[in-house]
Amino acid sequence: MAVSTDFAPPFRLIAPYFILGVLFYMGGIASLFGVDVSTLSQFSPSTLSFIHIFLLGFVMMIIFGAMAQLVPVVLEVGHFAVELYHVIYPLLALGTLLMGIGFVFSPVLLPFGGVVVLIAMGIFLFETMMTIGKVKKLNFVMKTVLLANIFLFFGLLFGIIMALGYGGIIEIAIERYLLSHIFLTFFGYVGITIMGMSLVLLPMFWLSHSFSWKSVEYSVYSFVGSVFFILLGIFFKSDLVATLGYLLIIVSVVLYLYQIFLIYKTRVRKENDIYFKSIVFSYTTLFIALLLGMSYLIFQSERILLVFGWILLFGYIGNIIIGHLYKIVPFLVWYQRFSLLIGKQKVPMLADMVPKLGATFQFYFTLFGVVLCGFGIGFLNNELFYSGVSFLFVGGIFIFKNLLFMINFR
Repeated sequence: MAVSTDFAPPFRLIAPYFILGVLFYMGGIASLFGVDVSTLSQFSPSTLSFIHIFLLGFVMMIIFGAMAQLVPVVLEVGHFAVELYHVIYPLLALGTLLMGIGFVFSPVLLPFGGVVVLIAMGIFLFETMMTIGKVKKLNFVMKTVLLANIFLFFGLLFGIIMALGYGGIIEIAIERYLLSHIFLTFFGYVGITIMGMSLVLLPMFWLSHSFSWKSVEYSVYSFVGSVFFILLGIFFKSDLVATLGYLLIIVSVVLYLYQIFLIYKTRVRKENDIYFKSIVFSYTTLFIALLLGMSYLIFQSERILLVFGWILLFGYIGNIIIGHLYKIVPFLVWYQRFSLLIGKQKVPMLADMVPKLGATFQFYFTLFGVVLCGFGIGFLNNELFYSGVSFLFVGGIFIFKNLLFMINFR
């Protein structure tokens, strides 16, 4: 798919999202030093605090920043009100901090943090949907953007209902709404966004072409169906319907991995750079997460579920986001700072803007950290887990250093 930067906003608008996202990434890792894996559970305060810091502060922050650039590029229309992005990141950061602290130290902060996050997401959703409304005809990637934001809309509705429930204004079954909120925002929004954007970014950075899109189309439709059936299973307390949704997720991931394989096989660019290593590692961990998810459906072990969540979050999502930062940030900085100098003076190549040694250190520290923490959680071993967290934190320092290097490259 051809892309154009004609409608993209200036990089200075987007940079705070990337910087804050990496800082929250490091903050989420630091919070893991207070976790005892022998008492870890999916709904423990420390787990919920970490998940919200990681998903809201890192994943959502980076995705919102990237979407500010990619949505107008993919849709080939200008933003409806790009100035709103100056408001989104401070609200999202404040809400994330309040929720992260609230889960561990002061639950009274949770409703306030939740409302601030909902306002930030609501502004993002409004701006994105109004921008989509300017498009006359949607292609498949555009449809994934629309589907993802529809899921985000319903996720926000469930979040508002939960906030009213926490505030004592209405009586609801909090757990049902919480699970639905998670599936709508994490699986529905984040999952489909990653699927759709990977169809733009991977072929562009690998120079892949002449591959069929059928697998990912079926994958996205299966994913949409899976979220729908899981929500029905949650609200009607039907394990059978929910299991059908989980099976559709497995089908969707298998089809998506096959699509990535097709893109990989048709790539022209054969560089074994940090981007390539990060992407290979992320999709390897996605395959491992798929196996763990299937094992959980069979054995119903919370320990397997926790390892599955860890591998999915830090192995797949963490690395696919970090890997793309090494491509997106240099490209945006180069386009803003050097593109007009072509033909007038010597300009750097994109590869020159990536600190190769720092990126290599970051990759291996992160890789060992993900693996050690995974084994620590699986075998209830705090020493292994804290060793992995230490590796991840050092990797996080390198990510932050590398990001600043790329942003400030002259």
